[in-house]
Amino acid sequence: MNNQYLNPPGIAKATGYSQVVVTDARKTIYISGQIGLTPEGVVQQGLRAQTVQAFENLKTALASAGATFDNVVKMTTLIVNFKSEDRMIIREVRAQYLSATQPPASTLIGVQALAAPEWLIEIEAIAVID
Repeated sequence: MNNQYLNPPGIAKATGYSQVVVTDARKTIYISGQIGLTPEGVVQQGLRAQTVQAFENLKTALASAGATFDNVVKMTTLIVNFKSEDRMIIREVRAQYLSATQPPASTLIGVQALAAPEWLIEIEAIAVID
């Protein structure tokens, strides 16, 4: 599999994500939005704890399909009542899971609410493998 991570001239410099990912993969994996939820219930300790749990859930979902975070080419993050300081929390957690040199294309969206009032963040991913 040959992935190209591009940040073309003429587009603002990407920080922590790639503007474009081109792949010739044969298998695409679509992962539903993951939240700060364990089999025991919602992680209540705040945005950082829920973000870590969402990434742990993504890790498990990827592994179930034979993939890792290195195979993720696109992520979409939804965050409730987004504030600019939330971005640093998310970046710090993302850095523990994603490649610094070849990060996926990403979108961060502030939303009014998610499907349940105690959910603070939801992250979905697309991964590709050969």
